[in-house]
Amino acid sequence: MNPIIELLKTHGISNEQINDLFETLTQNPLAAMSSIGELGLPQDQLQVLMGQVMQNPQLIKDAVEELGLDFSKVEQAKSKLHQ
Repeated sequence: MNPIIELLKTHGISNEQINDLFETLTQNPLAAMSSIGELGLPQDQLQVLMGQVMQNPQLIKDAVEELGLDFSKVEQAKSKLHQ
């Protein structure tokens, strides 16, 4: 299991919330950052999560694919941010 998804599940985040979070991520990465903050993760665990993502961005792609979402939407959202 993807370590991001595993961490979220460890803290009682439902599959529906996880799917919603990654769906938001594929459409609007900035909104997803806000959504992550609203999940109620302890600050130290939130830092661990963000550290994992920063050190290994591939984890996001892996999680999106594991959840059956379209990673190309993440790439489209990233390109919109850089415009």
